[in-house]
Amino acid sequence: MIIASYYKIPAVRRRMLEFLGGSSPEQVSAVYLSRCDLPTPADFRPQPPTSLDLFLAQGLDVGRSLWDRHYLVIHLDLEYVNFDFPAEPYLDAQRTFAVQQPMVDAVLALLADFGLRPLHLLSGRGHHFVWQVPRASSVFSALADLVVLPPHLAEIYRGPHPPYGEPVGLDQGRAFAGLALVIEYLAHLIKERAAAVSPLPVELTAVTVGPQQRGREMVSVDISEYADPLHLRMIRLPFSVYLKPWQKYGILNQATRDRIPVMFAVPAGGAGPERAVAALRDATLAADLAAVADTRIPIQTAGTARLLAAYRASPLAEFHRRFYAAEHDPPQQWSAGYDLFTGEELPPCVGHILNHPNDLLLRPAEIRQVVTTLLALGWHPRHIAGLIRSKYERDYGWGSSWYLYDAASRADFYTRVFAGLIAVGLDRLQDFNCVSAREKGLCREPRAGCDLELLRTTLLNRSEI
Repeated sequence: MIIASYYKIPAVRRRMLEFLGGSSPEQVSAVYLSRCDLPTPADFRPQPPTSLDLFLAQGLDVGRSLWDRHYLVIHLDLEYVNFDFPAEPYLDAQRTFAVQQPMVDAVLALLADFGLRPLHLLSGRGHHFVWQVPRASSVFSALADLVVLPPHLAEIYRGPHPPYGEPVGLDQGRAFAGLALVIEYLAHLIKERAAAVSPLPVELTAVTVGPQQRGREMVSVDISEYADPLHLRMIRLPFSVYLKPWQKYGILNQATRDRIPVMFAVPAGGAGPERAVAALRDATLAADLAAVADTRIPIQTAGTARLLAAYRASPLAEFHRRFYAAEHDPPQQWSAGYDLFTGEELPPCVGHILNHPNDLLLRPAEIRQVVTTLLALGWHPRHIAGLIRSKYERDYGWGSSWYLYDAASRADFYTRVFAGLIAVGLDRLQDFNCVSAREKGLCREPRAGCDLELLRTTLLNRSEI
């Protein structure tokens, strides 16, 4: 069954509309549609929801905006990553989802502890948990009250955005920024629980790990969508085709892509793990599932309020208050400040990252190295973020990336995540990038200890970040 025929099945379209928040494209609550897994930022072209049938007629993958007219949509993404064999999840799906299942069971139990019952979806590499709270609710207001938006981000949210040229609004922007802090806390809880049951390492974002059964494989609690403003992020629709192996060029060669079957995003609820994974890779089974599935995003106001209350009482919330107590140096001061920091006093592997930021400072593992080292040297984490931002906003051949994404938000997010893990004791600072650093000749003492190891020891002995 080809994609065009599959997309003509009425139940597939109905399930997509449910997820978009309505029964027809003209009255859904999602603000826009977009293709997923875009090759470049320049390919991001949000379209009105009334374009749904055009997407389907062209056999495209379809995502919906996190930006919603009536709700704050909450999304948690867990995905398998293999740094040595990127095709592994596509070529052996049953094993990929089987090794994730203990962690998924732990996550569902954790969410249930808060009274959260999300919509559970599967896509090509992992799991998605989605729920929402009304914009008119007290928990929405409480999330917004957690943060003060920096002036430049507030200005972004006041400005016009496609597809209709309307503003996101400060209330939505602040609530999404507050949600990012709470989701980071939830990710900490997942990492703690998963460590006891998962056969693979579980990390926040795709941080390099050591060799496992099939290469350097891990499960990422991928909260990176909270690194960007609300209007730039989307979620794949249930029953959309999954085209990541073919749209992300340079990761897989053509011979490998030819071996991968067409895949779909499907709901896990009620199907059982094996049946859901089978439907993920079979259009007929996916269509059968669409006939009986429910893909409405559940409203989970009370459970979200309990999660927010737990976050407020957590050590991570205290770290976040310390993090935002400082500010980046303003750009007009960079020439006399951040720009003068050459990194000569750093271990060569870390200095190399700062002096060759494109694309090293786009990789979570390398950002983590910079954050760890500068924390050990006594830097305030917000100024580490300011330094990283200054690299993003200087001319290192970034192309169009920072015309779409916000460099300050990205720098804050990754610095905050890695510094927060250290602050609460969830990161013991084991670094698997040292091997590659030695191979590149960036290590002073490749057979003994190194400056970076001394800095890690210093950091572990510090009482506060």
